Amino acid sequence: MLFTPVPMHIPDGFLSTAVSVVFWVISVIVIAFALRFVNKELGEREVPVMGVLAAAIFAGQMLNFSVTGGTSGHLLGAALATILLGPWAAVLVMTCVVSIQALIFQDGGLLVLGANLFNMAIVGPAVAHVVYSIFKKISGGQRWGIFAGSALAAWSSIFIASLSCGLQIALSGTSPANVAVPAMAGIHILIGMGEALITLGAISLVYATRRDLLKINAPATQGSFAIWIGGGLLVIALAVLSPLASSNPDGLEWVAEQAGFLETAKDPSFLIIPDYVLPGVSSEAFATILAGIIGAVIVLGAALLIAYTRRRRSA
Repeated sequence: MLFTPVPMHIPDGFLSTAVSVVFWVISVIVIAFALRFVNKELGEREVPVMGVLAAAIFAGQMLNFSVTGGTSGHLLGAALATILLGPWAAVLVMTCVVSIQALIFQDGGLLVLGANLFNMAIVGPAVAHVVYSIFKKISGGQRWGIFAGSALAAWSSIFIASLSCGLQIALSGTSPANVAVPAMAGIHILIGMGEALITLGAISLVYATRRDLLKINAPATQGSFAIWIGGGLLVIALAVLSPLASSNPDGLEWVAEQAGFLETAKDPSFLIIPDYVLPGVSSEAFATILAGIIGAVIVLGAALLIAYTRRRRSA
C-alpha cells in the first residue's frame, strides 16, 4: 500500500506570536553567524558534500518510519550534517532544508519558521557537535568513538530538539509544560533511536568508503565525481521510495492530538506543493516522487549557492 509523507514541523497556530517572533530573532542571529564562520569548515571536498547532503536529507525526511503507538518518525539529519561538515555548515544545510519545506511544501508555518529553524537547524547541530566532539576526543579518533559518538549525537539531537519544541508550546500557553514536554520527550526517545540507527549506518558507509570526510587524517580516495554520482543516485532512490512513507502522524502531531491542541493548527495562507504531492498529476505515488525530486533539486541549488559563495569569499 502506498502512502504520502505526513507534515512534520510546527504549524502556525501552535505557538503564540510573541514566542514566534523571539525565536525568529534568535534564529536569524545564529544563521548570520553561521554564514560568517562557515568558510572555516568548507574546503574543496566539503562544497559538493554540502549540496548533495542537503538534498539527501530533504529526500530522506520524506520517508517517515512507523513507531510503536500508532505514530511515526523521520530522519532529522542534523547530526549527520554536523559530523561530515562541521556545526556552522550543518546549520546552513538544515536551514535550507527546513526553509524550503515551509515555503514550497507548506510543511511548517511561516510565522513559526523561526522556531522550527531553532529546533532543527540550531539545537540539532549544536547538540550533535558537543556529543560527537566529546566521544571523538575521548577515543582519540578511534573507530569505536566515531561510531558510538555518531549514534548518541543523532539520538541526542532529536531528543533535545523535541524538548525545545515542547517548551515553545508551553511558553505559548498552548499546552501546560507538565503535559507538552514529557509527551514530546517520551515519543522522541523512540524516534531518536531510529535517527541513531540511520546515522550510524550512514557514518559506517562513509568510514568504509570516504574516511577522509570524517576528518581523521585519512587520504582522499576519490574525487568529487563519486560524491555527485553516489549522492545523486541516493537522492533518486529516496524520492522513489517516498510513497512508502508511514501514514501515521508524526511525533508532534501525535502529541498535539493526545494533548488536545491539534485543532489550534492553522491552514497555510498559500499552497504550492502541499503535503509533498505535486498538483496536477493523477498518480499520487508519482506525484510524491516528482515532488521529492523537485524539492531535492531546489535544496541542492540553495546549499550549493551558499557553499560556493562562502568558499569563494574564503579563497
